[in-house]
Order: sequence, then structure tokens, then C-alpha cells
Amino acid sequence: MTRRDGREALEMRPLRVVPGYAEYAEGSALVELGQTRVLVAVSVTEGVPRHVPRRSGWLMAEYNLLPRATRNRTQRERFRLGGRTQEVQRLLGRAFRAVLDLKAVPGKTVVVDADVLQADGGTRVASLIGGYAALWQAFDRLVRRGEIDEWPLVPFAAVSLGWFGGESVFLDLTEAEDMGASADLTVVGTAEGEIIEVHGGGEGRPLPAEVFQRMVTVGLEKIPGIVSQVHRAMAGRALEQ
Repeated sequence: MTRRDGREALEMRPLRVVPGYAEYAEGSALVELGQTRVLVAVSVTEGVPRHVPRRSGWLMAEYNLLPRATRNRTQRERFRLGGRTQEVQRLLGRAFRAVLDLKAVPGKTVVVDADVLQADGGTRVASLIGGYAALWQAFDRLVRRGEIDEWPLVPFAAVSLGWFGGESVFLDLTEAEDMGASADLTVVGTAEGEIIEVHGGGEGRPLPAEVFQRMVTVGLEKIPGIVSQVHRAMAGRALEQ
């Protein structure tokens, strides 16, 4: 398959991470992945839900698609979240909780808000990358203030992959590509090559096991480079300050 933007099969779109984009949040980042743009903000609040042990903290994630993030206006979900929104929020929450030592923030709730400003495929990936950058910034501040003693966050990132049948798999699908894919996956993993979550599957046809394994392998291979790029962006932000 020839890609419209001229990319190779395993080439990502340009990725730009702008840490500290929201002035008042404990941590924040604007992520641009091709034409997809997501703003992620982290808040650290006092108190935890009833089901959380006293010696632990909690993390929750919210995901929102702004009305004109899409080509046609999307109705705001004021009173009831749509199925896709709930699905993405659960993915984000599980992933962030997997990489955060909640015992390092006892009695506190960390809220990760991901707002999609413009959607062209990969909004989950951009939300996860932005979430890592925003969490990193928030916990860096808490450590510097002496509010926590140990670094609680495991370096991680995410990528999306698609399959259109045949031999090849493709990295970082656009919206147009995603609509024609026979399978798509979001691979979330650590910089050390550990799997946090693999989300997705076949679209209208079964996904061969060997293709699934290849997609996961490619995704895990790409993640360390993304983590390094986020860290370079954070270092650049520190130099500017």
C-alpha cells in the first residue's frame, strides 16, 4: 500500500511535544502527531475514592473530543459519555495507573485530562504520550518541593499500528488509513520493552496471530525512541525556564 503522505510503512508522522502548555496545571503538554493535536493536563488533588486504601493514592483519567476536533461538529457529551469515550478513558486510566506507584502519593488523587483539539487518527496515542509528559512534569515539581521522596513514574509511551491484509504492517495510521484497515492496535509499553496494554484487534475479519505478534514487536521497538523524544522536550523546557 502506498501512503498518501509518502511515509514508509513503519514511519511515524512528525511528533512534537510542548511541555508546560497549560500555565495553571501541575503538569501539562500539548502533543502534535501529524494533524492530531491533544492537550493533556494533570491535577493533583487531596482525597481519594472510598475504595482506595489509606496508604495509597489514586489516578483517574478523562478524555474529551472537542466539538470541532472533527470535520463535522461533534455533540458535547454533557450528561452521558458515549461508548468510545468510555473505552478510551478506561484505556488511559489503566495505562497511567500501571506506570505510577500510587503508594508514593498517599491520600491524593491524580487527575489526567486529555482534550482532543484536532483529530486525524492516533488520539489515544497522543493522549498517552502527552499524559506521560504531563505526569513527569507534575511529579518533578512534587519531588523538588519535597512532597514525595521517590520518583514514582515508569518511562512509557504508545504507538498505533494497522494491517490491511498481506505481508506488511503500518505504523501510526491517519484517520483515512484507519477507516480502511483490516486491523488496528494501540501498543502501550515501557522504555524497557515491557507491555502495559495492547488494545484493538480485527476490523471485520480475523487478525492472524503472526501478524498480531509482529505488530506488537514493532510497537515495542518504537517506544524507547518516543520516550527519549519526550525527555528531550522536557529538558528543553527546563533550559527555557
